[in-house]
Amino acid sequence: MSFTVTSKLYPANHKTVFVLDHTPYFGISCENPIEFEFLKSRAPGFIPMNPISKSLWTSSVESAIEYCRIVWDLFPQGKLVRFIASDNVAHLLNTWSPTQQNLTHIMNGMSLIGIPPPPPPLRSVSTPLDYTVLHGLRAAIESLTEPTDLQQENIKNSVDGQTVLNKNRVICITSARDNDSMKRLEEIFLTVLNQQNKVCATSDRLLTIDHCHLVIINTFPINIESQVNNHPLKNLSPILSTEVHSIKAPQIPNKLSSLILEHYDLASTTVTGIPMKEEQNASSSANYDVEIFHASSAHTAILKGNASDSAAIRTIKDGLEYETTTLKWCTPRGVSGSELQNCTCMHRITPVDVNSRPSLCLINFLLNGRSVMLEMPRKAGGKITSHLLAAHGGEIFIHTLCTARSVLEDPPSISEGCGGRVTDYRITDFGLLIKQHTLLPIKVKNVEEGAEPIQKMKTRLSRLTRYWPLTISSTLIFNLKNYFDPLPALITKDKITDEEVFQCKKVIYNLISLESKMEPLHPLNSGQRVKGQKREEQYKAMWNELETLLKNNLHTDSHRSVYTCLLECHKFNFDEEKIAEKVELDEALNQLENIGPGKLEPDVPRASVIRATTDSPMSPPPLTSIASPLSRAALSRSGSIYNTQRTLLEIFTSQEKGKSRPEFAGRQGDSLVAKLYPNLKTEDRGPREGMEVE
Repeated sequence: MSFTVTSKLYPANHKTVFVLDHTPYFGISCENPIEFEFLKSRAPGFIPMNPISKSLWTSSVESAIEYCRIVWDLFPQGKLVRFIASDNVAHLLNTWSPTQQNLTHIMNGMSLIGIPPPPPPLRSVSTPLDYTVLHGLRAAIESLTEPTDLQQENIKNSVDGQTVLNKNRVICITSARDNDSMKRLEEIFLTVLNQQNKVCATSDRLLTIDHCHLVIINTFPINIESQVNNHPLKNLSPILSTEVHSIKAPQIPNKLSSLILEHYDLASTTVTGIPMKEEQNASSSANYDVEIFHASSAHTAILKGNASDSAAIRTIKDGLEYETTTLKWCTPRGVSGSELQNCTCMHRITPVDVNSRPSLCLINFLLNGRSVMLEMPRKAGGKITSHLLAAHGGEIFIHTLCTARSVLEDPPSISEGCGGRVTDYRITDFGLLIKQHTLLPIKVKNVEEGAEPIQKMKTRLSRLTRYWPLTISSTLIFNLKNYFDPLPALITKDKITDEEVFQCKKVIYNLISLESKMEPLHPLNSGQRVKGQKREEQYKAMWNELETLLKNNLHTDSHRSVYTCLLECHKFNFDEEKIAEKVELDEALNQLENIGPGKLEPDVPRASVIRATTDSPMSPPPLTSIASPLSRAALSRSGSIYNTQRTLLEIFTSQEKGKSRPEFAGRQGDSLVAKLYPNLKTEDRGPREGMEVE
């Protein structure tokens, strides 16, 4: 909290210095040709103009100037930028004076210093080492120690003992040979920074630099590969943090557009669907998009709302690194900017592409006194008016409209829901959750014994709310308490005993038994069980939600055993054949009678008895054989006879394994020959009346 307040009171973007490399190397071409001839029809003998290409210096200057235009459009006061060009000396183009903080002054200074000087002759006395960006970096550090008017006022009004922090930023556009050269450049900058702070410590008119953010943009033509690698923000010392971006010269504007959002806490909004008349044909119109920059707090309300809605309108800008929020143009209905609107905040805006025709048309439309409503589409359908664009006093602002209820209205009841749209909150269950997690004051004897009670409660609350549906219509198992109790309450406990594990498994087997009988589930509330819903779909939703609940509560081995029991007893692939492999009714009853704390697994003879009492001789072969859950899991990997290709012999062999009758003598042994009527010629064949037919 203190860091945030300090950063707002003394921001690093209050003083920014651009150091532009003006050495002979920056006079070379970017090797990015631009067609300068746009004529479609050419007369005979017409000689087309050759394409042009910007130099590294032109690309650097244009990008830096555009950076300043955005800053000064959004912050007319308080954000100061200085320019320094470095060749064999440092050229200071402006000061911290507000009268020199404008584009006209900067462009006049650029025209005075001109293009980079040509490289000196090989036999000249002066060597190329005289041209370096270090002259500009040293001058930048010295200029950062000079107080601005705002800093002088803060020092004058400060209370005794209160210090005014001097935080700033340096953006250097240069070109280095390799990573070692870039590392030496950072080390030299840190050495000069420490030396300058020592000088400021003995001076009354200079300010010590408390922290400096050095951003180095290493640029090069597009036809070569740079040996300098990017590195993210890192701290070289407590007073210096650096980052390096190695990019091709035509990409400098895109990189600075991404950096300015971070440096000044800005956000991007793309106004889409703007109807504009075509310049060539005034009777027709087309839809255009215009991107604008503004303070990021203008989107706080919509980004804190529904996560799915905010994710749907946020996209990565094509070819860039930052996100933009897409809002749709709403046809104005005679609303002017002078009319009052229920707004929560208001910020200045500036177009990103200021020279494009769509941006010019939108700006002129707003400056003429009209206002534009912006709509945010919702993922669930419908839309909501979230922002308003209007001009006040020649400046254009984005207004964040209040999308919730007004504070002047009567507060809605809890059953009505937010905005009166949701009416089926689980109010009773939520009240029970609050009661179970009510904090009471206690005295801790020894804090070192473990985690603090407040931390334990946060951990417990986070664990219990991993899966906790807010509404009745979004859950099924919490509406079927007569079928699921006490499983939801037991599975969310920190530790569960063997008896509680048995109770949870018993619930699972009872549900399997109900599904085998295809009995309908009757919820206590009118939730997900709607009219016309099939039982198969109801059970499918129930099993999926139960699997989600158990999967989010795998705290101990006992919890995992319950989850494993569910996976072994039910197959969660509903997209395959409808004849899925499931535990039958007799299996569920068998497991239910034999499982329990301290009991062994059911033995094979017991399963055979149940099979003999439920199957008849003429019944068709069962879909699944009575096997243990582990054997069923192995079988599920190979598949059942209905969803895999198996030969008739394999099917017959697998079914013969479960037979309880003795094997025919002719099929035993290697000879496969059985003697018919072996007792035919014996004298004593026994009484006839005692014969029984098997």
